[in-house]
Amino acid sequence: MPYVERAGAPRLYYEVAGDPRRPPIVLVEGLGGDVTGWRRNVPHLAAELFVVAYDHRGCGRSGPADEPTTMTMYVDDLLAVLDELGIRRAHAYGQSFGGAVVIELALAHPDRIGSAILAATHPGSRHTVPAPGRAPKDKPWLQRYSPAFADAHPDLVRKDRELEGRRSRPGERRQWDAMRAWDAYDRLGAVTVPVLVLHGSQDRLVHPDNARLLADAIPGAELAILDGAGHAYHLEQPERADDVVLDFVRRHRDR
Repeated sequence: MPYVERAGAPRLYYEVAGDPRRPPIVLVEGLGGDVTGWRRNVPHLAAELFVVAYDHRGCGRSGPADEPTTMTMYVDDLLAVLDELGIRRAHAYGQSFGGAVVIELALAHPDRIGSAILAATHPGSRHTVPAPGRAPKDKPWLQRYSPAFADAHPDLVRKDRELEGRRSRPGERRQWDAMRAWDAYDRLGAVTVPVLVLHGSQDRLVHPDNARLLADAIPGAELAILDGAGHAYHLEQPERADDVVLDFVRRHRDR
């Protein structure tokens, strides 16, 4: 299995797909997720890009997160994966928690990013617009989906739950702690790379108004709202989401 091995840091599991001669894009998962969270997106994206996906420390097949973490540590992990593959600059696509990692990456290392896709995420703990609603207490997983999708596709929701059962709860808690201590809102005006803000209109975990906050605060940012999609927009509407991402990357592919 492909791993990034580093002294004094957890090893990181990664996967690649597509032609390495094409522009690279790194996929950065959400809270507690792993590379399987992109399973409905990788084939489409890899038809045009060189796709890199990895498991955060403490998640999936990566090593455990045994110490308190910061957002900077997750940025360093992302860069370690790119360095392992000899990639100097990549388009960075982060979903939810992964979007926060990409924001911090864009601020700290703009030279390593061709463009940034910030999806289903927010500007930080002090400025987050609260979630609009809650799923039933006996079915908390429904929070990730739009009600219409969950009703129409119980088989896909069931499969997602099976994969989520493999999640590392300690790793997820480390991410949650790092997220709570992080806020980038007052620094967003310093982002210099091209940015696409992507969000589902029916997101019940991260209010869609967070996307508007990001787009308004980041110079030149583009905003795309997927009508009817929930927090797991990339699982509910994978082809539509991928098309929006690919269109954006095409316009910045030579950066």
